[in-house]
Amino acid sequence: MLTGMRDTPILLAAKMGVTEVVEKILEVFPVAIQDMNDEQKNIVLLAVENRQPQVYQLLLKRKLLQETAFKKVDHKGNGALHLAATLGQNQPKLIPSAALRKNRPWHIPGAALQLHWEIKWYKFIKDSMPRHFFPHHNNDGQTPKEIFTETHEDLVIKGGAWLTNTSQSCSVVAALIATVAFATAATVPGGVQEENGRPTLVGELAFKVYAISSLIALCLSITSIVMFLAILTSRYQEKDFARDLPIKMIRGLTSLFLSIISMLVSFCAGHFFVLEDKIKYAAYPAYIITCLPVTFLALAQFSLYIDLLRSIFTRVPQRTHKIVSF
Repeated sequence: MLTGMRDTPILLAAKMGVTEVVEKILEVFPVAIQDMNDEQKNIVLLAVENRQPQVYQLLLKRKLLQETAFKKVDHKGNGALHLAATLGQNQPKLIPSAALRKNRPWHIPGAALQLHWEIKWYKFIKDSMPRHFFPHHNNDGQTPKEIFTETHEDLVIKGGAWLTNTSQSCSVVAALIATVAFATAATVPGGVQEENGRPTLVGELAFKVYAISSLIALCLSITSIVMFLAILTSRYQEKDFARDLPIKMIRGLTSLFLSIISMLVSFCAGHFFVLEDKIKYAAYPAYIITCLPVTFLALAQFSLYIDLLRSIFTRVPQRTHKIVSF
């Protein structure tokens, strides 16, 4: 067992997330599992502190090592759960935008999603072992939960600010779409028949498309407004970032995007009646051009949408392996 050293090969591999090296060293030199650096951190503590889920999951599979490795504490009495709760050097407590881009450990942008994965990482470590494997208090008398609340306070504020700004902007767009959709749904192209009050163009396919798309646009835009208002009225506590707020955001963005599409379909279907039969088919390219703004919006927000989906449905956060250049 090597102690008092800054880094042995296995400790360096665990810190950097090189699972192949860790696995190979443990196969050849099983005793390397006992190596510790000058802060008395072993391979488990370094993997947890540096947010290396692949290394930690590899160690979980080696059940014979759990008794000796997972119960270790560092020179401050911090166990693995304490380090999972700590927003350390890899994640500065005060996170300006440049520092967040450079130092974020998770492959996910934005303070809100970073906090979401921080909560997932903490819960993953907590649920990976029986409760008695981790010490409840460190040398300062702090529990992991107290450390998490203290070190993530600024990230909660930044995440809440991002959600608030995004929700306010999207709410304005959703309200405009709802207004237009309501006016469109209440308007009957071609008028109604005097004898029975039925729409004159009720048998036309374009009229059916117009009526259905107008109703869908109205319903989806109202749904989007409700989702964003729910985010704006949230208390922005730590537990809200675990699942509630990301799900509301993805529902709001999905409803907003679909309502925009429905509104454009309604416009194209209603405008179809205005054209004469000779030029109706020539209008199709114009309708396609009209839909281009929605395509640009989808491309611009696609990465955010994918990040939201990945953050919600990924059980274990994934470490960033990309090299950031400036």
